[in-house]
Amino acid sequence: MGKSEEMRMTYSGVVPQKGGGRIVHVVFERGKDIAEGVVPPGRIEKSSGFTEEEVAQLKIYLKQQEAEILAKAKEVHPLRNWLGSRL
Repeated sequence: MGKSEEMRMTYSGVVPQKGGGRIVHVVFERGKDIAEGVVPPGRIEKSSGFTEEEVAQLKIYLKQQEAEILAKAKEVHPLRNWLGSRL
């Protein structure tokens, strides 16, 4: 990535789909730049502020890290995150 600002990646828990599949929503943020992706299949659905080359690199990253992202997303407990430490 060409810019010197730090990039932050956040992700949802595993989201069930109607056809039986499961996905994870991933968001990359760098200052005011934002890119929203999904794994699988490792697709960037929206982006603002990132160059085409950077978006291509983010897609590669999502595909290469898919198994790790899915594993970490399985540990996300939506109610715990929503309610904070009350659970």
